[in-house]
Amino acid sequence: MKSFSESYKAAGVDITAGYKAVELMKSHIAKTMTSGVVSDIGGFGGLFELDMTGITKPVLVSGTDGVGTKLKLAFLLDKHNTVGIDCVAMCVNDIICCGAKPQFFLDYIACGKNVPEKIASIVEGIAEGCVQSGCALVGGETAEMPGFYPEHEYDLAGFSVGVVDKSKILDKNTIVEGDVIIALKSSGVHSNGFSLVRKVFGIGEDIVHDMEIMKPIDELGGRTIAETLLTPTKIYVKPMLALFDEVRVKAVSHITGGGFYENIPRSIPKGFSAKISKDSLQILPIFKFIMEKGNIPERDMFNTYNMGVGMSVVVSKEDAEKAVQILKNNGEDAYIMGEIVKGDDGVIIS
Repeated sequence: MKSFSESYKAAGVDITAGYKAVELMKSHIAKTMTSGVVSDIGGFGGLFELDMTGITKPVLVSGTDGVGTKLKLAFLLDKHNTVGIDCVAMCVNDIICCGAKPQFFLDYIACGKNVPEKIASIVEGIAEGCVQSGCALVGGETAEMPGFYPEHEYDLAGFSVGVVDKSKILDKNTIVEGDVIIALKSSGVHSNGFSLVRKVFGIGEDIVHDMEIMKPIDELGGRTIAETLLTPTKIYVKPMLALFDEVRVKAVSHITGGGFYENIPRSIPKGFSAKISKDSLQILPIFKFIMEKGNIPERDMFNTYNMGVGMSVVVSKEDAEKAVQILKNNGEDAYIMGEIVKGDDGVIIS
């Protein structure tokens, strides 16, 4: 007998909508399948067999995160097939900071009303993020929660697991004075600081269209502020794995919430600081709009946003030129933005 509950539907939960959503998302999930997947979607757990080639002492590295209030932009534009990329990126970009390769991903979608086509659109983005990072989407959960979320809203979070040989875990304690800091360009605001973004541009809880952010702007390549803000987070996994294969990387920082001042020091040992050349930074136009519109001090901007640098990498001075070239060969807009100096200032931007 097919599962169906008229009583549950009357309470606001249509379980048949969930079945339809699963059917609609299967083609997206299929694109993420890797050789390690040994289970189908629909079971109680996702099974994955690790490829231990070249690994003598495996260490699992996990990461979990959500998209946050950036979702308000997805609701505003009624565009839901990119926020899944953000969700994957926030997890796998953290994992790569340890030197690990992401293996699989699971998502959690909580919504006020399960609209199968919308849920499938969200999963389309999640699957794209998994393809970009080379990990498999092995499972997930969609929870319909009427009365808890408004009908048109949802929350999105995820979880990923990677693996690294113990001998290849990045060790920040190998950092010395004179090491070089490489910047990997971001695609935009990524998925942090959107509570401030929404305050600056007046994107309210009622999702009223702000005419200013809906107008095309030349400095943004003809896109609107809203479209630019919704640009998905860049995923750095594959270029970084290529770099690990050829260069001894000492440390990596994923520039997320807390910006430069919080994230870069996390990958630098005590007694050393990151000296960043402000003139070298390729700050994206969207950050200038946020800063000017919100009258935000520059220090606060660097302590909230990535400012155009989604990831920083520390290598020895003699490896810097080679590292930049490898990253460029793998599609990254990479450049040298600073160096390691002695001191406990954390980050010095000058």
